[in-house]
Amino acid sequence: MNDAAPAPTPAPAPRKRARVRAPELIGKGGWINTGGKDLKLADFRGRTLILDFWTFCCINCLHVLDELRELEEKHRDTVVVIGVHSPKFVHEADHAAVVDAVERYEVHHPVLDDPELATWKQYAVRAWPTLVVIDPEGYVVAQHAGEGHAHAIERLVEELEAVHEAKGTLRRGDGPYVAPEPVASDLRFPGKALVLPGGNLLVSDSTRHQLVELAPDAETVVRRIGSGERGFTAGSFSEPQGLALLPDGRVVVADTVNHALRVFDPETGAVETVAGTGRQWWQGSPTSGPALEVDLSSPWDVAWWRGKVWIAMAGVHQLWTWDPAEGTVEVAAGTTNEGLHDGPAAEAWFAQPSGLAAAGDRLWIADSETSALRYVRDTPDGYVVTSAVGTGLFDFGHRDGDAAQALLQHPLGVTALPDGSVAVCDTYNHALRRYDPASGEVSTLATDLREPSDAVLVGEDIVVVESARHRLTRLRLPEDAVRVDAVAHRTQRAATEVAPGTLRLDVVFQAPAGQKLDTRYGPSTRLLVSSTPPELLAAGEGAGTDLFRELALNPEVTEGVLHVSAMAASCDDDPDNEYPACHVHQQDWGVPVTVADGGVARLPLVLAGMDDGA
Repeated sequence: MNDAAPAPTPAPAPRKRARVRAPELIGKGGWINTGGKDLKLADFRGRTLILDFWTFCCINCLHVLDELRELEEKHRDTVVVIGVHSPKFVHEADHAAVVDAVERYEVHHPVLDDPELATWKQYAVRAWPTLVVIDPEGYVVAQHAGEGHAHAIERLVEELEAVHEAKGTLRRGDGPYVAPEPVASDLRFPGKALVLPGGNLLVSDSTRHQLVELAPDAETVVRRIGSGERGFTAGSFSEPQGLALLPDGRVVVADTVNHALRVFDPETGAVETVAGTGRQWWQGSPTSGPALEVDLSSPWDVAWWRGKVWIAMAGVHQLWTWDPAEGTVEVAAGTTNEGLHDGPAAEAWFAQPSGLAAAGDRLWIADSETSALRYVRDTPDGYVVTSAVGTGLFDFGHRDGDAAQALLQHPLGVTALPDGSVAVCDTYNHALRRYDPASGEVSTLATDLREPSDAVLVGEDIVVVESARHRLTRLRLPEDAVRVDAVAHRTQRAATEVAPGTLRLDVVFQAPAGQKLDTRYGPSTRLLVSSTPPELLAAGEGAGTDLFRELALNPEVTEGVLHVSAMAASCDDDPDNEYPACHVHQQDWGVPVTVADGGVARLPLVLAGMDDGA
């Protein structure tokens, strides 16, 4: 008999992940910001390559562009960022529109125009935005979906620099970016406009980070407000958008990329910050309080209604209010979930609300990502949200007639008309549309506009901001509608075939090196699942704290869209640090699925890291 303790069972060896060679970059639209040169993966050997899969309608993609700016500058001799433009809307597959967007948002790196989603499919991307990191030897080393990953990528970039410097596989030098020739014009991608009490027009000249006052002819420049450089000082803006006249004659400005509200005094020329900190709002941040102490997120438009300034908070799919008398802000409608859901304001879902217009007891909303016209109504039971036109995130087009079947395409502006109807700047259809609540009909007032983003009434005329033509265009409001051939579209992303029965949903999240999940105040992860149609899921919908879920599919429904929203919070893993730095990672997915024999039984969605296929 052997009394010696049995030898411990050895721990299983850690699973070694197979190195994945990065697929080639291909896109029918070609390259932008390269001076006409076509690029291949081999051109980046020796550099860390970051692929940014984006589309220019997506507010989260615009946030990521801003997150990457500092990293690009700091590591410009070892890192190359490549934008891969992967369209959602039909208009975004137009090469000229992509070229415009690259200039509009000051994208200072090469962009591959991929209108057919060829590279998107090669990299198995499922969401906008997605970042893929490729090491200097051409292997994929990380994938991140959504926002808030800049700190993790920064750390990974530094590790790759050190490793490949030591191996001799790092190549330093200038990147392939070639700046386009500057264009002279009075306005450059203007966003919104209003009529000042004296009759002049004020325009947000978004790409030039200024406000511009024009004479009543809508052409002659009277003065410019702002330095013209990005900034958060009293004399600077960063991609300003919405404008609203306050009762005292001053103008509130949605200073979009500064995540703030500013007030401009036309009499003195002074600009002051009245709401926001300059930081972007994240889940867990305060949603009310002193206006200068609460973070905001990409305010896109503003309107004076019911004694307050209402804010289209595009970055978090909500409406907020600023009370100038009390000096406070608070959420007024929306849950931060992205989609189209009507009802009491606190329960409604929006998707990048981008235009506002007050008219009596209604506040009209251009809800851009759902291609919808919606409104908030003040009722005895509180504010209620109703959709007038639009059905959801994936249906869009140009169709007039009964509002229940009418279609818009990513509208950015809405204007109340004297007869009680509303004009809609149907941005991606290059049209001005009209909705009449009395008849429930949608019609087209004008076509051949170029990305109209706002419109204001001037006497019997309507002045339209043609953002992509860099001008204001005066139109006489027509009595008769324009006849337009109807078209309908759905997002062109290929559906994922899933097996009938039970579907395992896994949100993949690996905390960045040196960090861990933040569990000091309870669960640090959140998962919300729903579907369109709701009948697609027999079980598994709702909120929870695990990043996995068993979904039961309804055998009577063969196709639909799974809506998945995930969040994870990670903090520095240093027990000696009483106040560790923490970061929030979050993303929303809309995954088209079809139920078919032979489909997958597991759906992995990568929030951060690499999927091992477990």
